[in-house]
Amino acid sequence: MKFNKRINAARRSLMRRLTKNIGKQKYGSNPNKEVSIKRILISRPNHRLGNLLLLTPLVQEVINTFPDSRIDLFVKGSVAPVIYKNYENIDRYIQLPKKPFSDLGKYIAGWFQLRRRKYDLAINSNPGSSSGRLSLLATNATYKLFGDQDEELSAKYPDYKHDAKKTIYNLRKFLTELGFPENTSKVPSLKIILDQEEIEKGKENLKQITKNDRKTICLFTNATGTKCYSEEWWIAFYQKLEAKFPDYNIVELLPVENVSKLNFAIPNFYSKDIREMGGFLVNCALFIAADNGVMHLASSVNVPTVGLFKVTDEATYMPYNDKSFSINTNDVDLDKMMDMIETTLK
Repeated sequence: MKFNKRINAARRSLMRRLTKNIGKQKYGSNPNKEVSIKRILISRPNHRLGNLLLLTPLVQEVINTFPDSRIDLFVKGSVAPVIYKNYENIDRYIQLPKKPFSDLGKYIAGWFQLRRRKYDLAINSNPGSSSGRLSLLATNATYKLFGDQDEELSAKYPDYKHDAKKTIYNLRKFLTELGFPENTSKVPSLKIILDQEEIEKGKENLKQITKNDRKTICLFTNATGTKCYSEEWWIAFYQKLEAKFPDYNIVELLPVENVSKLNFAIPNFYSKDIREMGGFLVNCALFIAADNGVMHLASSVNVPTVGLFKVTDEATYMPYNDKSFSINTNDVDLDKMMDMIETTLK
């Protein structure tokens, strides 16, 4: 396993070096030509839940700017259609297999699909993605936004570094260069569009484990690698939380691995269905988790979300929907955390 990780790391490093100069050219506008953008490709060839949720603000931005457009998403894996259900402007998903060598034919066919349709605009949503840059190179598009770091925008916008926002700021500047009016509106938050039935089912699922109508704080105690907090940390955190907020239910949303850093000591909910999880979370008053995909899922259903950070960059991944914030647990003790949580619950 460690050998495979080293191989993948070396492959990604090589691909970044090979593709770093792709798309450096600028695409200027012709003042005598009317620019029409109807068909759009957005590229994010990644399978991870968090990364595909972080793409939702860009998709909303494109729809808000071009409400009559049809959008194709170039992605990996099978999660994207679940996330973007009810996004009416999505026309087609070009889905690469999660593991290319497990289905090489489908992987190659996915890349060839990029040439079969003419696009007015193609957007690489992540400038650090070598596959994203290559996908734009392969795409037949009139205008291509590769999304490189823009130092002028970085100096202008304090939140430019955020993974969900950078390409939106880049796109706004790019479109003004094509002659479109400047867009100064608030950057969209992450968003999954839930059905009313999904919300009601989530309410029922929550009621089944709480047995009352009190407001609920939901914890998610899992994360990958060094982002994960120990059982000791979570137990101490829970004890402080329970003492500080006795009038709230405190429940745990379990990960797909069905493990708990609280040893299943509190009421919990388990589901492998992303939208069912979202329906459950939308009925909670607050969600608390380390930096992971489920943290972004909570943010995408507009639950006030507290993101716990100790190794990853808050400025890049912090939740930013209404009443949400991040905590660097290297610098903030448990008592101070409780005070911050109390403020957002008011």
